Amino acid sequence: MTTLATQTAGPQDGKKHAEPTEHEAAAISDVVFDFCGVLIDWQCGAALRGRYPDSLVDRICAPDDPYGFFDYEDRMDHGEALADILPNVRHDHGDDIADIFADYIARYDDSLTRIIPGMESLLKDLKAAGYGVWGLTNWSYETFHFAFDKFPQLKELLDGTVVSGVEKQFKPNAGFYRLALGRFGIADPASSVFFDDTPRNVEGAKSVGMHAFLFDDATHARRELQLLGVRI
Repeated sequence: MTTLATQTAGPQDGKKHAEPTEHEAAAISDVVFDFCGVLIDWQCGAALRGRYPDSLVDRICAPDDPYGFFDYEDRMDHGEALADILPNVRHDHGDDIADIFADYIARYDDSLTRIIPGMESLLKDLKAAGYGVWGLTNWSYETFHFAFDKFPQLKELLDGTVVSGVEKQFKPNAGFYRLALGRFGIADPASSVFFDDTPRNVEGAKSVGMHAFLFDDATHARRELQLLGVRI
């Protein structure tokens, strides 16, 4: 693993935060980002297509997937190990599907197709302006390393990342956001902004006092930050 909870230290020494203007209700000091769907374009089918029949890949990647790949992956995001989940997959769906799921996890980096357009520039601009820039993700401890292996610039730009599979806590539970705020050295949740592509995770962040927005694209995220007084 390249980044676990031990790398989520507090704000860097000497970091300059933007000062509030008179009309700002609170000064924003830190911005927190989800990973898949916000920083990274995750496509399940990209790790499967070309290796298995298209009809099978379409079923696996469909919202109503009869093989439960998303459910098994969610269990990994909650902290379970692949070795503990695979027997369940074999029992539920047979050896062939279990082998495909294991192969999918082994080549998980193939599903990480690109950095979301405009997000690298947004992170760079926030860093240059002195804001704290962080990651908060529901992701398996066994596969999270692929994110930084494939996109090392994200590791360089983020001041730290808290991963659900490491902590065995997860969004949208309030405790997970509070854990992250503590790791990031953010004493006042209202001084932070969170972006996620899942509505319940946005609501979870709001429940602990963070500003939070449903992510659409980098342009809209930048505009939301500017409306809060973030100088980028």
